[in-house]
Amino acid sequence: MSGAVERPSGTAGAAGETHVRTLNLANLLTISRLALVPLFLLALFLGSGHGDGWRWLAAALFAVAAVTDQVDGWVARRYGLITDFGKIADPIADKALTGSALVGLSLLGELPWWVTIVIAAREIGITLLRFWVIKHGVIPASRGGKAKTMAQLVAIGLFLLPLPAVFDPVNWSVMGLALVLTVVTGLDYVVRAVRLRASGRRAEHGES
Repeated sequence: MSGAVERPSGTAGAAGETHVRTLNLANLLTISRLALVPLFLLALFLGSGHGDGWRWLAAALFAVAAVTDQVDGWVARRYGLITDFGKIADPIADKALTGSALVGLSLLGELPWWVTIVIAAREIGITLLRFWVIKHGVIPASRGGKAKTMAQLVAIGLFLLPLPAVFDPVNWSVMGLALVLTVVTGLDYVVRAVRLRASGRRAEHGES
């Protein structure tokens, strides 16, 4: 989500330019996702973390939060509600949701720590890369990155559900796909970031 732009919604400035209000529907959805994280963790750990009722509630809260992740971006683009706040808060809310779920499952002994570490290292690394190349431009999300996010959300959701052991192969198949996409898209982002920085440096020095 970006800064103030001319849109039909918002308040008009002195020069007739319309500025998008920070407190809009898209950002409220993002804030609601952040607010759901502690409630999700509470439900996950109640009943020693293994009570079926609480696990269904935790999975439901995670699903609702995941849906807001898909909806807030669409709302912002569709209705011109893109703001600097949303651009910062949206990825924070995403990482808070998936990160808390992965760490919670690992603390409960239901997901190996190496899985959580691989995904967390990728997300932190990509965030640092964004700062590394930010003055040269922004790398747009790829289809692979969107598929990675969806695979992670589905895999985590399956692990949250109190499903019988017969579903374990399905759970691990989806998580395996999520891990492959996590690593592959991470490497792709590194390559694109290096190329963007190199082209930016050449432009600074007037090279063609």
